[in-house]
Amino acid sequence: MRYGFVIDQDRCIGCHACTVACKEEHQVPVGVFRTWVKHIEKGEFPNTSRHFGVMRCNHCDDSPCTVICPTSALYKRADGIVDFDNRRCIGCKACMQACPYDALYIDPNNNTAAKCNFCAHRVEKNLEPACVIVCPTQAILAGDLDNPGSKVSRTVATKKVSVRKPQKGTKPKLFYVGIEGDLLEPTRISPADTYFASDWRDGNSEAASDVNNLAGALAREVYDVPHPAPWGWKIAAYLWTKAIAAGMLLVAAILLSFAGASAGPLFNIVCPAIALAGLGITSGLLIFDLKRPDRFFYLITKPNFRSWLVIGTYFLVGYGALATAWLLCGFFAGSVPSILRWLAAAFAIASACYSAFLFAQAKGRDLWQSPLFLWHLLVQALVAGSAMILIAGILMDAAPGILSPTVLILLISLIVSLAMNIGEIALPHVSEDVGIATRALVSGCLSRRFWGLVIGAGLIAPIILASLVSASTLPSASAFAIVAAVLALAGLWWFEELWVKAGQSAPLS
Repeated sequence: MRYGFVIDQDRCIGCHACTVACKEEHQVPVGVFRTWVKHIEKGEFPNTSRHFGVMRCNHCDDSPCTVICPTSALYKRADGIVDFDNRRCIGCKACMQACPYDALYIDPNNNTAAKCNFCAHRVEKNLEPACVIVCPTQAILAGDLDNPGSKVSRTVATKKVSVRKPQKGTKPKLFYVGIEGDLLEPTRISPADTYFASDWRDGNSEAASDVNNLAGALAREVYDVPHPAPWGWKIAAYLWTKAIAAGMLLVAAILLSFAGASAGPLFNIVCPAIALAGLGITSGLLIFDLKRPDRFFYLITKPNFRSWLVIGTYFLVGYGALATAWLLCGFFAGSVPSILRWLAAAFAIASACYSAFLFAQAKGRDLWQSPLFLWHLLVQALVAGSAMILIAGILMDAAPGILSPTVLILLISLIVSLAMNIGEIALPHVSEDVGIATRALVSGCLSRRFWGLVIGAGLIAPIILASLVSASTLPSASAFAIVAAVLALAGLWWFEELWVKAGQSAPLS
């Protein structure tokens, strides 16, 4: 048994009865929607046309929201319905990034995720969903796709049907008959700034301005519901503080093992102390970003081990334990065993890089699927760790034998980071969503900060300064070294901020 929908847009009159029935059936709060009707217009006067598209959860066979959900609050039932349990939800909003169809929202009444659940409570009583029974033109069909005798199964078998974004591989079970193709691909639509009598802007208005400038837009959006970007500065800050936390012991282990640096207070106490502080701030940011921070411990007590949010949590916990052991050994024994150093370095790499797999599970955001992102995160940890150790070393008057190789690691990491940034924007775009995000960075609303703060101030300037420092006597160039380190850390922050924003710049519905 696999329940699914068929929506016949040839019959749909755009009356919004399905939206109203859904809101009444589930007491959906004002401002959010489980199902809605999107309107677009095409042509030029007097040869114009208006088209409707009913949007909702696609109840995918391979649902990315159930994979990324860290507490299994979203799950697929035996009958194929993708349902949710708001008693388990922690409000991380990862499911909203994973869904390519914009189907999920945060319920403002209880701060948990919600979406169309096929009126599962009605289906269990052999009743049809509320939207089906209220549709005046019988444009919405619901039933078992595996039953050859059902209306939905016969319609799918005998009529030309379409699904939204089949390239995502989610196997959606929402089929459309007669829908205008532009409604299936939101990047082909030029969004308007206002909708009917209202005058609100999309919560991600910066991104909307770039989408509005799409070359060759075939239709104009005239009515939609708001879909603000789920993740903001707290996620960018989490990536930044995590890079510092992971980079401290990773670079310390490299310096102690390969550069012949001698152990002392800098490596024994300061590095693990900064790593633990960064880890604490990282954890605080993650909890602070949850809509239900009171349930953060569900990551441990109700884990979904398919989610990289859960796997990453265990990496951070393990890294925190090893950093604590490093600090205790350094404080009480005056030295850190090599096995502990390398275990900490391994967990530092895991803690720095797991976010690449988490972002890859956000299937709705094509920019974040970049194969270079894992290497971005690793190099960023090296940049952040070497920059922080360089600042701390200069302030503690460390020996040139420590500072010189630290400057070298910083310089090499910055050069590699610059090359990857250029490569990221120069590579062919695998999808139009990636093109929108890249254009936002290169020539759109984010371009000044990208070229000026990330590339110019955050990479090129510290590369020049670090090159000057490495070619001179370090004590006399300590001011240049500190400026280079501070600029590198600032550039890293701006990269995370813009990467998060650009990734959410392309519309999903």
